[in-house]
Amino acid sequence: MDTLSLVLETFAPIEGRRILDIGCGSGVLARALAERGAAVTGIDPGQAAIRAAAARVPDARFERASAEAMPFADGTFDGAVILNALHHVPGPESALAEAARVVGPGRPIVVVEPLAAGSFFAALRPIEDETAIRAAAQAAIAAAIASGAFSCPRDVTFERHETFPDLAAFLDRVTAVDPARKAAIAADPAGIRAAFEGAAAPGEDGYRLTQPLRAHVLVPAR
Repeated sequence: MDTLSLVLETFAPIEGRRILDIGCGSGVLARALAERGAAVTGIDPGQAAIRAAAARVPDARFERASAEAMPFADGTFDGAVILNALHHVPGPESALAEAARVVGPGRPIVVVEPLAAGSFFAALRPIEDETAIRAAAQAAIAAAIASGAFSCPRDVTFERHETFPDLAAFLDRVTAVDPARKAAIAADPAGIRAAFEGAAAPGEDGYRLTQPLRAHVLVPAR
């Protein structure tokens, strides 16, 4: 199982589907969906991310917006994806409610979140400890399901594996997501190197890190 396979299964057939990519970043997922015929709209609060996504996927639509207040009418989309983004939202409960509004009842929202576990998390932790915000995202999802606002036909955990030739490549990866992390890296380079080398599994092609991901398919009830 991987994220793209899950998204494609959830929205099959994907061609022609109006999919909202919430927290689209530089447009990697948006491109994969657009290449398969989806009508993709992406939002992100970062202007640099929106520019990068628009350059990567010229056939998609991108807007700078918050997940908690999106500039779309009720029921605009056939579904939405929130990939590795909910834990970055200050109000994850509001983001889920807003996603439900813009897709409408009965239309799925795929939420994929990293857990506070795995070697990737261990390597990242001295740069930015996301233990609390990752837990808050999971709590928001659980509360939304328990409240009856969403049904959850699918809840699956799987692993993402990434290999980096060296520490520099890993640091490029994590600062591309959040450039503010550069300050923490500059403040403790020795500690960060030790955490990376302690967490990563070395191999012939570089250093392997594993991140467990939990995916929920949420269907708004109203």
